[in-house]
Amino acid sequence: MLTYLGVALPRFSSSAARLLALQCALRADGRGRVRLPSGLLRSMRLHGRAELWSELEHAGWLRCSVPRRPHVEARLLDADMQTQTSGRGARARAAHWALHPVPLVAPRGMSPAVQLTALILAAHTSDSFGSAELDVLARLGGQSPQQVEDLLDQLVRCRLLDAWQHLREHDEITWRLLPERGATNSAAPGR
Repeated sequence: MLTYLGVALPRFSSSAARLLALQCALRADGRGRVRLPSGLLRSMRLHGRAELWSELEHAGWLRCSVPRRPHVEARLLDADMQTQTSGRGARARAAHWALHPVPLVAPRGMSPAVQLTALILAAHTSDSFGSAELDVLARLGGQSPQQVEDLLDQLVRCRLLDAWQHLREHDEITWRLLPERGATNSAAPGR
């Protein structure tokens, strides 16, 4: 789903809008309708952020109904989102994992850009190590390559990563988890 949204959303959609779009895509029913409880949006620190819904509407990706107190409803306009083949249970597990991407769960209060980067890295991590092309990481996160490198530095400072390096000959980024994080690694749903 991260790969799909990396293509479906405009290149520099904000990280917060991408996190919101991911939850919408994973929680939508077979007709592209989604209902996000206010409590979920609060836990994601996206409650009351009307500009994010507007950003996704402006991109032509969804249409939001008038927010109600207990939830926000939207309809995904992307035809591919209305024909998802994976079962609702698998998408619900993926939606939950996207909120808590073991082994790279970002500490509370981190910016949406750090949260999204941690999620992307978790999806590309196996046995305490990960790698991906720099362009892929930039596209999935809606960041420039320089911003990706800054975000990786932030993940090292907040002790989510042990280290990372840019292999320039392949334009690939590799990273290593802290030893204690790697021991509890569980693969992303659907991997």
